Amino acid sequence: MYFFKKRDKHTVVPRGKFAILMDYILVIIGSFIVGITFNTFMLPTHIASGGVAGISIVLHWTLGWAPSYTQWGLNLPIFILGLVILGKEFGYLDYMMKILLGTVTLPFFVFLTAEVPAATQSPLLGALFGGVGTGVGLGLVFRGRGSTGGTALAGQIVHKYTGISLGVCVSLFDGVIVLTSAFFMSLGAALYALISIYVTAKMIDVVQLGFNTEKMALIISEREDEMRQAILDEIDRGVTRITSQGGYTGDNRPMLMTVVSQGELTHLKQLVRSIDPDSFFILTNATEVFGKGFYKRS
Repeated sequence: MYFFKKRDKHTVVPRGKFAILMDYILVIIGSFIVGITFNTFMLPTHIASGGVAGISIVLHWTLGWAPSYTQWGLNLPIFILGLVILGKEFGYLDYMMKILLGTVTLPFFVFLTAEVPAATQSPLLGALFGGVGTGVGLGLVFRGRGSTGGTALAGQIVHKYTGISLGVCVSLFDGVIVLTSAFFMSLGAALYALISIYVTAKMIDVVQLGFNTEKMALIISEREDEMRQAILDEIDRGVTRITSQGGYTGDNRPMLMTVVSQGELTHLKQLVRSIDPDSFFILTNATEVFGKGFYKRS
């Protein structure tokens, strides 16, 4: 059996059974990491860093409600509401199933690990390592093309009816939760929650993009042929020749584009300087590079 991932309105790409199975495994593993991080770092130090998990911490602090039940009680209605309101916009069947899986398993793992001892009572350590664990877990869920529902899904619903961008909607939800934690718990707890949100976002990027960041170089030189041949021969990297036009002179100026690893960067810079010290040389990060000499497509 195959599910299909939509590329655009004209093209669908089949995905094999193993790839689909790995997606579900990643969603489960990621949910487990988020769940145990919640109980060992976030809950003991009262770091309500947004989302349904943050709401459950505030309600646990103020009313004594069990976080796992609060998360189930909020996540499932939001999922059903999204299914009804968003309809086809909610996603294709495979994606909906993985959202449901994340929506159910995350509170389950919070429930399952509720008796695990706290790793720390320090709010700073809770914010930092809670952010790391949450970011790693969510990054794995996202790599599995899934979601844990919650405020991200609620943001989609608000986005549909208000036109406010999805990112702003989710940020507003998280902001309200952090402010609520400041009101009911303490200002310090809210400030630590902001640290945790930042660390979480960075760790999601690490899991999604990896630690290796290649460099993309754009080179404009009067000695373009010599430069191109040197990159091909001495660095053994491909080069793309792009036709460009000077904004001031209007002259056609060929531009070379190449992507190199961190280890090859110094060699490339020395090469460019030695061939043409007057060349125009731009470097920028290329966080995901797929193809010959780099990484296979996942």
